[in-house]
Amino acid sequence: MNTDKKRFKITPAVYLVLVKDGKILLLRRCNTGHHDGEYSFVAGHLNGRETVRQAMAREAKEEADIKIKTDNLEIIHVMNRNSKNNSVDIRERIDFFIKAESWQGEPKNMEIDKCDDLSWFDLDNLPENIIPYIKQTIDCIRKGVLYSEWGWPEIRTKNKE
Repeated sequence: MNTDKKRFKITPAVYLVLVKDGKILLLRRCNTGHHDGEYSFVAGHLNGRETVRQAMAREAKEEADIKIKTDNLEIIHVMNRNSKNNSVDIRERIDFFIKAESWQGEPKNMEIDKCDDLSWFDLDNLPENIIPYIKQTIDCIRKGVLYSEWGWPEIRTKNKE
């Protein structure tokens, strides 16, 4: 067996889906160079040596100053995403969208250098400037779709004649 072979790696990320009174919590990115001026969820990458739910609880505290018990987190959507904006070695991603039914604290913007708005939006009146794959995710969640894909070019096969 060749142990020198590099294994494929994928970048995992977590996204917090909070809904309260028919409104969803979104943040507007800024100063990051990635989808600045567009809305997304409180989110982040796994650091390693932590579960998806542990990463989500950590990110919720870091970005929005809310405490969530990992037992109160439920994965409600998974996206296999090809992020063409990133370098080739980190394009392929797996995104976990996680709902919390309860949490402690009122969400507030803890990363003012990366986020210039953190607000609740009516689910039937979302801002137009949502990151497209986030918009797709919200649509999937509302329809009860657990899995989707984003950014993958169609696989084309040549007919051999």
